[in-house]
Amino acid sequence: MTDFARLSGRELAPYIQHTLIAVGTTRDQAIAHAKETAEHGFDAAMVAGSWVPLTVDVLRGTGIKVASALDFPTVGVMTSAGKAAEAAELVRLGADEIDMGVQVGWLKSGDFDGFREDIAGVVRAAGVPIKVMLELPLLTDEEKAVAVELACEAGATYLKNASSGQVEVANPESIRYLVERAPEGVLVKASGGIKSRAQIVALLAAGAAKVGTSAGVQVVTDTADASTESY
Repeated sequence: MTDFARLSGRELAPYIQHTLIAVGTTRDQAIAHAKETAEHGFDAAMVAGSWVPLTVDVLRGTGIKVASALDFPTVGVMTSAGKAAEAAELVRLGADEIDMGVQVGWLKSGDFDGFREDIAGVVRAAGVPIKVMLELPLLTDEEKAVAVELACEAGATYLKNASSGQVEVANPESIRYLVERAPEGVLVKASGGIKSRAQIVALLAAGAAKVGTSAGVQVVTDTADASTESY
């Protein structure tokens, strides 16, 4: 078993998906983000769909993945057909992985088939690993269990505790919950307000295969402090 606490910043970097999904991101910021991702050896550059082509160009030949998100940051607002079409377009543009929002309202309304098919449509259209943001704090205990089951049935590659720190600051309890219920072959990604080395070590020790954070550089360079922010 890996002792994550003993890993250097460089050794932690391959577990981190370096995230830049902010309103008003400029071309120069997107380029700098992609270069940071390669420089520090992060697993992937997570960017908004509009910046996927540029990020692909900057990272070409580095072996670093490009990830993007749909139905995000406000989840459950896109149509299922729209999600599937956007997923296919993101992959055409070069995205290697996609994080997706789910229809929390449909789940709470008892439309389990609709909830499952919304995810399955993206899985079929994309043909790349899909990470499903389950928004655990918004669900009852029963709904959490159903959401995990349906997402896995739909073909999710990863289960995520939440879409951002506005929903939940990633914690070991949520990660263990998902790890314990995920069938073989389905992984867990931690997301939300991750801004310190200690957080990342605890999340990986709880079973997360990847973590997503916008504070990755500060973490791996040991420059994170009380003023560090992350979404």
